[in-house]
Amino acid sequence: MIQPQGFRFIPLAVLLTVITGCGSPDSTYRDTVRVNQICGEKPNCVSTLDNRREHALAPFTLSQKGLAQWAHIEQLALSLPGASLAKKADDYFHIECTSKVFRFVDDFEVQRQSGQLVVRSESRTGYSDFGVNRERAETFRQLLVQEGYLKN
Repeated sequence: MIQPQGFRFIPLAVLLTVITGCGSPDSTYRDTVRVNQICGEKPNCVSTLDNRREHALAPFTLSQKGLAQWAHIEQLALSLPGASLAKKADDYFHIECTSKVFRFVDDFEVQRQSGQLVVRSESRTGYSDFGVNRERAETFRQLLVQEGYLKN
């Protein structure tokens, strides 16, 4: 059966729509600090401050060694795949993590508060992140554990 020319691109268009999800106005750089906010309803965000199972991250409690290593903690976060520094303050940093293939940008924020790290990772676009933000946060946790910066 011969298909008209325009119909052969429909499966590709459907696939791209499914992969990218619906874009949102948040797809550009945001200057707003969100690390102290819980995640929204979409399953593309994780946070140490959120108590809902699908969004919650276990606490990042600093060890005595970790309390004195803020600059190195930032460097460990910058070693995450696709990471680049977007914003920095005394006890806060915001890293943008860009995916290799589709160049999606996720926001990874860390703030030091009372011997703990508040960690939040969220996709800027789409609905689901297929667990990428949770994986990023847990990779960061493992880097901190390897250095002895977190309490057991």
